[in-house]
This record gives sequence, C-alpha cells and structure tokens, in this order.
Amino acid sequence: MSDAVDAIVGQWATERPDLKDDLWPVEVLARIQRINRIAERRLKGFAAERDLEAGEVDILLTLRRSGPPYAMTAGALVPAAMVTSGAITNRIDRMEAKGLAQRVRDGPDRRTVHIRLTGRGLELTEALMTDQLRHYGDLLAPLDPATRTTVAAALRTLLEAAGDNTSQP
Repeated sequence: MSDAVDAIVGQWATERPDLKDDLWPVEVLARIQRINRIAERRLKGFAAERDLEAGEVDILLTLRRSGPPYAMTAGALVPAAMVTSGAITNRIDRMEAKGLAQRVRDGPDRRTVHIRLTGRGLELTEALMTDQLRHYGDLLAPLDPATRTTVAAALRTLLEAAGDNTSQP
C-alpha cells in the first residue's frame, strides 16, 4: 500500500539519489500536513453545516471547556485559539450577531470584558462537541487503540521538543 507521500519521496529519491537516506522527515511531516489539511477541510464542512465558521467552533468549544460560567477574556482566548486578537474580535462579533456569545463587562471599573456563552451558545456547544468527537473518531478509525496511543505520544514529544509545551491550551 502506498500514498501520495510515498510518491513524493519516490520522485525525490529518483531525482536526488544522494538524498534517499535523508528523506525520512518528509515521510513524517508531509503526512502530518496532509492529515491536518483533511481534518481542517472536514472541520470547515462540519461547521458550515451548522452555519458556523471553523474559528467560531473553536471559540465555542474553548469557552465551554473553560467551565462555568463559560467565559474568558478575549486576551485569554488568543493563545487558546492560536490566532491574532483581531481574528478573535471578528469571531466574537459574528458569534454575538448569532446569539451564541456575549461580551460582559466585569468589575467595578468595567474595563475587563469577558466573552461568555449564551444559553443558545451553550446548547449548541454541547451538541457540537459530541458531533466533533464523532467526526474525529471517524477520521482516526483505521487506527487501533494501541496505535492511537503511540501516535498521540509521539506527536506530544514532537510538540514539546518544538517548545509547544505550555499548559495553556
């Protein structure tokens, strides 16, 4: 059995036989990139079926997993979502327009603003998480449980070595 990455590696091995033994990073990283593209494409479709964008799903799920009262500052959402503050602002604007989240001023000086799930947002998020797990599970179904554990551990090792080892999601 072979895939597109095998073809790429084969082409390079033919064109640059001197690199044949050095192509192993392509075998790993190109597959990670390709599976990421497939997962992102599925997530976009999954979100679109619910009149959402993938970034909005990310914010909804981030707020939900933060626990009651399902609220975070926009600044706290930035590292969790791995996007710019401008992107967060745009997502929140769209989510407010859909009635899924609201900005809530906090404290006596009212300078701190929390983004909080609305009742409708919380209800949608409960279904989203269940559906998303099913979609991700379908994508990973060809892997047996032991292989899933091994792959997850190997990817964790790579992320930690690359400096992505903070406890901040």
